Amino acid sequence: MRDLGQVAVPGALIGAGAGLAAGGLALIVGQSIGWAVATSVALGLPLALLGAGFSVLLGMGVVTPGVFAPAGLYWFIGFPVARLVHEALAGLLIVGQPALPPDVIGFLAYQAMVSLGFAIGFSWLHERFAPGWLRRIRRGNPSAERLYAFYLQHAEAQWRAKENRRRNRGAGQGWGRLIRPRTGGRA
Repeated sequence: MRDLGQVAVPGALIGAGAGLAAGGLALIVGQSIGWAVATSVALGLPLALLGAGFSVLLGMGVVTPGVFAPAGLYWFIGFPVARLVHEALAGLLIVGQPALPPDVIGFLAYQAMVSLGFAIGFSWLHERFAPGWLRRIRRGNPSAERLYAFYLQHAEAQWRAKENRRRNRGAGQGWGRLIRPRTGGRA
């Protein structure tokens, strides 16, 4: 359990960070500090839990890193739930009673559409932060070691592909000059 708890940290931090960003945006648009704090807590908590859950699925090998479809599906379901919890919890924190949107089905459908954008951002951030964290905790944590090895192998493959493209571009320029006919300035 401790091993998966450590693997869950990047997803939890990204989710909590999204909640804090929502609170910051609430301040920017002129909401009160109380409203911004309630938004940060009410949205940050479910997103942190769901983000940790996604990281755990990665650590268990249920979800493959770098593949968008599982992340998209996970957040297609998870993000609307988080937003519904946010609405209810924010109402509870601000006015003392849970508040749900008048059209819950329409609200959930809209949040499901928005979720794919969140899934893209979450996936991008997770793939940037998780490998560094996993490198630090991998000793004695088999889940972290396995996931880190995957990220390392993926990074090496990308580096090799980039080097091959660079080499092929350099080689292709020389042949291009030999094959192309000279027009002598004419079009």
